[in-house]
Amino acid sequence: MSISVDTMRAIDRRVGVPLCALMSPFVRIADWIKNLIKSAPASPEKLLFIELSEMGSAIIVDPAMRDAQARGAEIFFLIFKSNRASLTLLNTVKPENIFTIDASGLISLVRDTLKFLLDARRRNIDTVIDLELFSRFTALLTGLCGARRRVGYDIFHGEGLWRGSMLTHKVHYNPHQHIAKNFLALVYAAFSHHKELPYSKVHFPDSAIQIAQAHIEPSMHQNVMNRIEALAKANGLEYRHGTHPLFLINPNASELLVQRRWAPESFSALIIAIERQWPDSLILITGSPEENAYAEKVRLGANVANALNFAGQVKFSELPTLYTIADVMVTNDSGPGHFSSVTDLHTVVLFGPETPALYGSLGKSIPITAELACSPCVSAANHRKTPCHDNVCMKAITVQQVMNKVLVQYEAAVSHQAFHRSVLLN
Repeated sequence: MSISVDTMRAIDRRVGVPLCALMSPFVRIADWIKNLIKSAPASPEKLLFIELSEMGSAIIVDPAMRDAQARGAEIFFLIFKSNRASLTLLNTVKPENIFTIDASGLISLVRDTLKFLLDARRRNIDTVIDLELFSRFTALLTGLCGARRRVGYDIFHGEGLWRGSMLTHKVHYNPHQHIAKNFLALVYAAFSHHKELPYSKVHFPDSAIQIAQAHIEPSMHQNVMNRIEALAKANGLEYRHGTHPLFLINPNASELLVQRRWAPESFSALIIAIERQWPDSLILITGSPEENAYAEKVRLGANVANALNFAGQVKFSELPTLYTIADVMVTNDSGPGHFSSVTDLHTVVLFGPETPALYGSLGKSIPITAELACSPCVSAANHRKTPCHDNVCMKAITVQQVMNKVLVQYEAAVSHQAFHRSVLLN
């Protein structure tokens, strides 16, 4: 039986705080002894990033990881086993440098945690960057893995969110700028040669958080294309890339924050509107294999012949390929909005409990938010857990609002494709 998100939060608070208090003196003593014996490297040489639970963050942090590589560090990553695939979209981290923890059960969680702490020491990790927002579990992993330089967010004079003395470089988390820039601030602190309080007193321009683009193998492109055409033909439809518009609809969002979901009936109504605007289009409803039933509910609600359930039809590694074939995707604020940023896909992303100012896609994306007085209602301060059971912020987004942005993005996609064709011809 897998551990629920709420159970993880409860353990992090009720067990994590006492453990941070208990282990902090030992971590400080260990640091003191190490400094007596040998000084730390002048700059990070083997740098570990920790981000366990958010697949989208593995994309958003990519500019920070590349910055660390450019500064000369070999990079490593620790992530939950179920989310490991998100690191394969850009392959910035070598497979042998990825540590995983299986969170499907308490025994595997404890086993893999202890294994990681040993493996990190064997690999001589000298620097850790904790990307999580005030998680006590990752703070303990950071403090106990043997690294001399430990970087993460600190609450300073704020109440709550205490994580003990696990960090050597305490960075101010800025809730008013994009999380990608917050991640860059952690890397800056890791390589800083002078002490700051708080780190990091530096400006990051928007150009610093450009996402690298995925490399698409021609054989994989053809394979996914063949699958789409075969599914269309099996349903009595004709689809030819470049001739018929292709729209992707991603209606689900992870169990981590179900309030991010736009209603299935709203997605169904959007599909109807897209079909009316582009009768010759193909509309694929995407999702993981586990989301097949949810996608089918949306398809049946629309009851449109050229809308097909495509959930589970591509592997995670094939998502960038699918995104290069499609013209526009509409998605809740979830992983696909970030995964698509490694391609030129034009997206429309629907926001409610969170804000695009912090978590907006770094790709060709247009965010939509109702901007209610209560939104965003999740943050680092509440461990991204909202008391809301009625996501009016999502219900307030109308089909017409979304359709208006789909029209804008489709025109942009057509113009982009025409430009590339002209470049190739010349």
